[in-house]
Amino acid sequence: MLMPSMRILVVEDEFLIAFDTEYVLRSSGYDVVGPVGSSEDALRLGAGVDIALVDVHLRDGETGPEVAAHLSQVHGVTVIFSTANPEIVAADPNAIGALVKPVFAPDLLSAMEYAVALRSGRPATAPNCLKSLQA
Repeated sequence: MLMPSMRILVVEDEFLIAFDTEYVLRSSGYDVVGPVGSSEDALRLGAGVDIALVDVHLRDGETGPEVAAHLSQVHGVTVIFSTANPEIVAADPNAIGALVKPVFAPDLLSAMEYAVALRSGRPATAPNCLKSLQA
């Protein structure tokens, strides 16, 4: 299934996870930007993307929530966290949910389909793999 032309930024500092995520997304027809492993690189590329998959812990510390806030508030990016520590972002208003690591390809793709639907204005139900960030 060909995905709408959405640019996805992968913000992940662990090389193997970043590489695998990029591979799964590109193989499924998504236009992937990155991956990048620091908040500085994520902020630099954020203006040109639609969706961002953001890890909480990056090369420069626990900066994922700051990246998410900037991308969402300044650039209107739809953000999904990818983290082993979802409690850190449990009530973060800047993301539509969190994928709990380890993230498997079917869950990643379900979350992306949901994000694309939201950005496209289509009705969508959050997949079970996407942890809600409501307080």
